[in-house]
Amino acid sequence: MYYTMSSSIRDNTNYGSHDAKSTIDPSTQKTIDRIREVASNIREASAKMRDVVRAVHQSGAIDELATAVHEAVVAARDTTKEINQTAKELKERGVIKDTAANVEKTVVAARGIGESVKDTMQQIGESAPLTSETLKEAAKVKSKKSHK
Repeated sequence: MYYTMSSSIRDNTNYGSHDAKSTIDPSTQKTIDRIREVASNIREASAKMRDVVRAVHQSGAIDELATAVHEAVVAARDTTKEINQTAKELKERGVIKDTAANVEKTVVAARGIGESVKDTMQQIGESAPLTSETLKEAAKVKSKKSHK
């Protein structure tokens, strides 16, 4: 069974006599005092929270926040509608389909270019030894002419 007490009711009744309090173990008394302190802090915090809520409500800040959120949601909705309408128009005009087809053609062309570059590099690699030999021969001929 739960008992609730209004926050406006403060019962300061001592539970037990002063004689019983004097016979309580000091560590138990510390615990009791801490519990009372916590209860007092809760009452103070609760009162402060009520004051803050009242002040915020009276200031109109909650209404301003609600209005700002409403405006943001309306703007997001309108933007979504516009994007949706634009996408439908692009689809109806075939722009999306044409773009996809052009992307596919570009990929095919890029693959062809890649194959051409690969073949060219292979040919360069194969002819490089010949080029190297030709340059060596030319250097020999040039050095013989310059020594004479």
